[in-house]
Amino acid sequence: MKALTYHGPGRRTWGEVPDPTVRDAEDAVVRVDAVTICGTDLHILKGDVPEVSEGRVLGHEAVGTVVETGPGVRTTAVGDRVLVSCISACGRCPFCRSAAYGQCTGGGGWILGHLVDGTQAELVRTPFADNSLHKLPDGVTDEAALLLADILPTSYEVGVCNGRVGPGDTVVIVGAGPIGLAAITAARLYSPGRIIAVDLAQSRLDAAKRVGADEAVNAGDVDADAIRALSPDGLGADVAIEAVGIPETFELCTRVVRAGGRVANVGVHGRPATLHLEELWIKNVTITTGLVDTHSTPLLLDMLAAGRLDAGGLITHRFGLDEMQDAYDVFADAEASGALKVALFRT
Repeated sequence: MKALTYHGPGRRTWGEVPDPTVRDAEDAVVRVDAVTICGTDLHILKGDVPEVSEGRVLGHEAVGTVVETGPGVRTTAVGDRVLVSCISACGRCPFCRSAAYGQCTGGGGWILGHLVDGTQAELVRTPFADNSLHKLPDGVTDEAALLLADILPTSYEVGVCNGRVGPGDTVVIVGAGPIGLAAITAARLYSPGRIIAVDLAQSRLDAAKRVGADEAVNAGDVDADAIRALSPDGLGADVAIEAVGIPETFELCTRVVRAGGRVANVGVHGRPATLHLEELWIKNVTITTGLVDTHSTPLLLDMLAAGRLDAGGLITHRFGLDEMQDAYDVFADAEASGALKVALFRT
């Protein structure tokens, strides 16, 4: 089969690799019908994730059709149309038993495209299939479901839920890329009073307004004081969600949050960020971090099928699966291309 493989910082190849096979009783092999590229894949290609070995097939988000299962798989069968979750869960370890699947110590967690071969391929082996694949309702399209493989559960769990967004809150989302836009979509489920999106790219600020932000602020034009002033009482954000993963955006979140507020870090950081405890210690600020657990995926799928979750507008570019290299170029140069989320489909 063909797959996108990693060969050290800045080097990737689309070419032939061996077909995956069932190795363990709980494995399934899935034919990839739709797949996407994540900002985390770009972090890997920059060398920010040293655990990724040379030759690894990248990718951790896909929709596909089951073509083979191991003898221990009970809830998924050949022919099922499934969502491949970005998180694999053994279902037995202490973390999995408390639905903290991202921290699985039984061989799961974030392993696809990281510690085992991933989804940017024609076929993918999915460990722990009963716990890590989700059957798709007939009315849910591949494209819509693709957004539930990672960015919507991530934004919902690590951003909105960790940040405890509630009715009437002022929510500042720093970064209006795919994760930030998904955070806007998820935050709106809780009726916040105001959502303020912050970014440097006008195209992304325009997208933030389209998906429901009340204000879209260019970080190059205003400072933290001006962003705080956009809250109704001028005291700042009840919740600040960091959706980029660089020191400057994290530190901005800690400056725009009000006393007693919450900072929810979602971005993947490759460099140290300064935590200004000399300013924050007295402000009763809560800071959370997290890797998505995907415990919310069944709920989000039900909401999507019922028409209660709008996943439209996040995918801006579409490619055939064999156009993987072109898709990477477009996604990596989002400033020039205007790309938010790209989707690739089996043709």
